[in-house]
Amino acid sequence: MLKSILKYFFFLLVLSMVSCAKRGSITGGLKDTIPPVLLSSFPKNFSTDFKGNTIKLTFDEYVKIKNANKQLIISPPMKHEPLITPTTASKYITIKINDTLQPNTTYSFNFGQSITDNNEGNPYNQFKYVFSTGSYIDSLSLGGKIKDAHDKQADSFVSVMLYEMNDTFKDSVIYKEYPRYITNTLDSLKTFKLENLKAGKYLLVAMKDKGNNNKFNPKDDKIGFIKHPITIPNDTIYELELFKEVLPLKAYKPTQVSGNRLVVGYDGKQNFKNSRPKIILKNNGEILPTIVTQFPKKDSLQVWYKPLKADSLSIEISKDAYKKNFTFKIKDQKKDTLRITALQSGTLHFRDRFTLESATPLVRIDDSKIKLINKDSVAVSFKTEYDDFNQHLFFDFKKEPSEKYSFILLPGALTDFYEKTNDTLKYTLTTKTPVDYGNLTLNLQNVKRFPIIVELTNKKGDIILANDYSEGKTTFEFNLLEPDVFTVRVIYDDNKNKQYDPGNYLEKRYAEEVNYYQKEINDVRANWDSTHTFDLSIPYNPEIERIDTEKKKKEEKKKKK
Repeated sequence: MLKSILKYFFFLLVLSMVSCAKRGSITGGLKDTIPPVLLSSFPKNFSTDFKGNTIKLTFDEYVKIKNANKQLIISPPMKHEPLITPTTASKYITIKINDTLQPNTTYSFNFGQSITDNNEGNPYNQFKYVFSTGSYIDSLSLGGKIKDAHDKQADSFVSVMLYEMNDTFKDSVIYKEYPRYITNTLDSLKTFKLENLKAGKYLLVAMKDKGNNNKFNPKDDKIGFIKHPITIPNDTIYELELFKEVLPLKAYKPTQVSGNRLVVGYDGKQNFKNSRPKIILKNNGEILPTIVTQFPKKDSLQVWYKPLKADSLSIEISKDAYKKNFTFKIKDQKKDTLRITALQSGTLHFRDRFTLESATPLVRIDDSKIKLINKDSVAVSFKTEYDDFNQHLFFDFKKEPSEKYSFILLPGALTDFYEKTNDTLKYTLTTKTPVDYGNLTLNLQNVKRFPIIVELTNKKGDIILANDYSEGKTTFEFNLLEPDVFTVRVIYDDNKNKQYDPGNYLEKRYAEEVNYYQKEINDVRANWDSTHTFDLSIPYNPEIERIDTEKKKKEEKKKKK
C-alpha cells in the first residue's frame, strides 16, 4: 500500500515539473541590430604610396558580401574586376586587385550596403576603403541629383561619371573609355556625391547603364549630361536629367511570317508619326505593290504584299540619308485573312471613339453599307476615319446619355488589300449618363513659354488619358472623365511638333522640359467638378506628393470611422 502511494506521489511530482516547464520558453533575447565593426585593414584605410595588389579587412564578427555586383562602386573603374574572397561567411575580406593601377591616383572602394553580418544581415553602411598610388589623397567632391527628363520617377542604380577633359578628350569618350571617376545612386537615392576628386576640368554624365560596363550604349541606356565643362573645385549642386535617345534608323533583315506579310525589325523607339521610311519590295527587279504598317507593341514594321510564286525577293528601306538593301528567300506559307476586332465592348464612354481593328490593311470603306442606329432604331449620322499605319477604323458621332447604339456593317463595307470583304458584322454598345463621370478644370500659373502640351495620365504616368495643346491659353477643361486617380504633366514643345522630344548627347541637346503637378488628382468623382491650380514654377518633388497622398488617406479613414 505504501509503495502504491509513493508511486502516485512520484507521478504527481513529475507532472507538476512538466507543467511548470511549459509555462515559459527560452527566447533568443533582443534582436541584433548592430552592424559589424571593422577592426583593422591592411594596408590601412587612406594609405598613400600604395604599391601592392592585396587588401585585407578584418571584422569583429562573421560577415558576408551581398549583391556586390550592384553595390560595390570602384572609382576610377578598373578594366579587370578585383577578386573578393571568401564568398562564404568569414571575419576577413580579401580584395585582390587584378588591374594595373594608375600612378598618382586616388582609388575608392565604396561597398554600399554589400557588407552585412552573417546572422541578422545588418549592413556596414556605405563603407569606403580609400588609397592613393601617389603621395596624397585627393579630397575634393562634387554633388547633385538625378531625375528622369520625362517620367515622374527616376531609375534606381544610376551611374554618375566624370571624364577628364584633357588634350586628348573627345566627345566619343563615353562610348569607348572608362570614366575617371564614378559613383552610383543605388536603389533608393536620387542624389549623388563624387568624392576623392582632384582639381581639373571634367565632363559630367549620368547613365542608366543596362550593360553594367561603364560605357554608353544608346540602344539600351538612358543618359543625362551637363553641356558645359565642370571645373573642380566647385560647390554647385548639379541636376542631371536622364532620357533615352531616339536612335537613327537601322533596319534588320526581313522575316517572313505568313504567305503575304514580312516583318522588318528596327532599332529604337522610332517616331514615324510625321515621317515614315520608304520601303520598296522587288521580284527580279519588278516593283511589287505593298502596304507598310506598324507591328503592334513591337519595334517592327509589317510589309504586306500580294501572294506570288518566287524563290526570293529583295527589299530597299530608306529614310532621309539612311538606305539598306536585303535579299531573302520566301516560302509558301499560310496567308493572313481579313478579321475585324472591336476595341470597345459593352460601354462606350463619351470621350472614346468606337474603334475597329483590321487584321489586314483596309483599302476601301463604304459608309453606305454601314448603319448606326439607336435603341429606337433611328439612324444616327456618323463619319469614319481610317488610320492606315495602325490599321484602326474610327467612328465619330454625337453620343447621347443612356443610349444604346448598334453598328451594322453589311457585306462589302470593308475591303482589304487582298480584295477580301467582310461578312455582316454587328456591335452593340451603351452609353452612361454625365453624372457617372467627373469634370476637371486645370489652371496653369507661371507658364514660361508656348506652345505647351498638357497631358492627363493615369497614376503612374505611362498611359495618356486626355490631352490638349496650347499656344496661349492657360485654363483647360477635361470633362466626362471616368473617376480615377490622375497625374498631370506639361511639356514645353520647343520645336512645335506637338510631341515630346528627348535630347541627344552628341548634338549637346537637352530633352524638352517636362513639369509634373505636385499632387495626384484623386478627387475626380462621379457627378463632381474638380478644380486644380498648377504652378509650373514649383518643381515636382516625389516626397511632397507621397506626404500629401498619405495625409488624404488618413483623412478618408477618419471619415469612414
